[in-house]
Parts: sequence; structure tokens; C-alpha cells
Amino acid sequence: MSQHPSDPYRTPQTAPAARSLPRRDMRDTVRSPFTPPATALTSRPPQQSLELAQRYELINRLGVPPVANEDFDDLARDMATQAGFLYGFVNLFLEQQTFVGLHQPPADSGFVIVGRTMSRDHGWCPEVMARKKALPLHDVHASPRFSGNAVVDAVGIRSYFGAPLIHDGGTVLGTVCVIDPEKRPLAEARRLRDIVINASARVMDHIASAPVR
Repeated sequence: MSQHPSDPYRTPQTAPAARSLPRRDMRDTVRSPFTPPATALTSRPPQQSLELAQRYELINRLGVPPVANEDFDDLARDMATQAGFLYGFVNLFLEQQTFVGLHQPPADSGFVIVGRTMSRDHGWCPEVMARKKALPLHDVHASPRFSGNAVVDAVGIRSYFGAPLIHDGGTVLGTVCVIDPEKRPLAEARRLRDIVINASARVMDHIASAPVR
């Protein structure tokens, strides 16, 4: 994607300070059970706490550790490449949004470099979780409901396409999504929506292929 020096969302052309991120080579990591922090379950409304507990139980049973994973990084990169977006995510919705798969621009690109977690309240993935279906936003500023968002201010995002990760039993584990600082023509919305829906199916197929506990 072309980069424009005058764009307000660009950062100076210097490498950002190194951030501590989980290792990417987690393919062969021993899959130990993960327990949600007690505050994650007690500080939320009962329904949210129940859903979070069910999510943790399921990812433990499926053997999906909520850490950076090379396979999911590859899926995020492929999804972003197909869409022509700068950023791609495979996101488990736990006490934080946890990006087990992540694709983003190089550190010296001048674009914002993101970490592996984000508040549960930021971005548009919470909306995808609530509606349990894909959310296509070819231009986030086209709708007042979606234009006011911490991600818009922090990263300068103009387009978002996301889809839920729904297990066969109905539990929503998280989302896949792509975001970009450039808006997209409305005519491309269906194609981009289909890309994230297909990526969601690929992620769930990958999860399903792991031994069930």
C-alpha cells in the first residue's frame, strides 16, 4: 500500500522503542491450562463473567494457549495481504483482547506498531462479539456510531472488517479482523467482508484440528 508523508496518522520515520512481546515460535509449546485472573471474573457483570469463564474453559479444552502463535501470525498476514490492509489480527477475547495472530507494518515503516493486547472496550471487535456476525466498515467515519473510537485516535484507522470466531457449541472465542489507515470504496465491502469470514473459518478449522482435552 502506498504511504503518504502528509498523512496525519504517520509517525516519524524512526524505529520505535522495543516492546516486550510473547515469542512467535510457540507452535511446539507445552499447552498448560490457563486460568483467568480472579479479578477478570469478579469485576464484571455476571453475564460477562460467565461468558469469560466459558471462553477460558473452552480454549483450555481445545488446547489453544492465549499467547503469540506462529500459525496464527501466518493466518493474520495472509488475511491482511488478501485484503490489501496494513494490519491483521487473530484475537482471543479474554480479560484483554489478546492477539495470538498479528500482522503489521515493519518497525521502520513510520506506521504505528501495536502490541499483543488491547483493552476489551477498544476497537470494533467488541461489536463483532456482541452481534456474532461480521462487521464491515469501509469508512469508520461514515457512521457516527463507529467513528468515535480509541483506535481511530491512536492509530488513525479509517477501515475495519471483522468476523467472529464461533465454536460449534456456540461459544464466541474472539474475532479476526483487518484494519487500515485508508478508507475503502463501498463497492469493495462485500469482497473484504468475505475475506475475513473465510479467515475466521480457517482459524476455527486450525483450532479444531488440535487434540481436544
